[in-house]
Amino acid sequence: MDGKAKSVGLPCPDYKRVHEGFKLAYSEMAKKYPCFGHAVKMPNIVWWKTVVRNSFIRAGYDYDEETFEKIFRRIYASFGSSAPYTIFPDSQPFLRWVRESGLKVGLVSNAEYRYQDVILPALGLNEASVQYNGSAWDFGVFSGIEGVEKPDPRIYEIALERAGNVAPEEVLHIGDSMRKDYLPAKSVGMHALLLDRFKTPDADNWRKSGAPVLPDLVAAKEWLASEKLTCQQA
Repeated sequence: MDGKAKSVGLPCPDYKRVHEGFKLAYSEMAKKYPCFGHAVKMPNIVWWKTVVRNSFIRAGYDYDEETFEKIFRRIYASFGSSAPYTIFPDSQPFLRWVRESGLKVGLVSNAEYRYQDVILPALGLNEASVQYNGSAWDFGVFSGIEGVEKPDPRIYEIALERAGNVAPEEVLHIGDSMRKDYLPAKSVGMHALLLDRFKTPDADNWRKSGAPVLPDLVAAKEWLASEKLTCQQA
């Protein structure tokens, strides 16, 4: 975010201050207007503009309206593209293997509509309903579109419907959060496992609670093959 100010001819803001300001502004907005303002029909761009403006203000940068608009337009365009994102190298091979095994793949994410329409396709993660070769997923459930977000179990119930009203015991959910992924998925009857890519200190407690915890999707593939689970992938 700080580099966008520099791109319009302004001194580059302090990254740490802006980053901390963003975390606070985002949390505040998500609490006041969850699911990117879905319930009050707030335009996506207005939701993000409020977050970005408050991020800079909290960091001590109160730009005039014209200057802020220039900075914001660049930020909004950048984060609506694939530019700031990378995918883990094991993601596409794993998704390809799952779909080639005849299983259905669904994405459940606290994200806005641009992830479905722009960002994921730009990263090469295409929806099967769109006519691309090498499709990575069959359906998506995104909080900004549905109006419900993790850890609300209802978002997982929507995923079951999108998968074709499959029984939850036929579904495996893979996530990286005990609170947002594992517990709500289990609460609706799904199988679930957690990835610990970054060696989080909480992982030991996850294991002690009985959750399967794996380091990456390569290990997940090996685990699935060894378990010989017949399930839908969500």
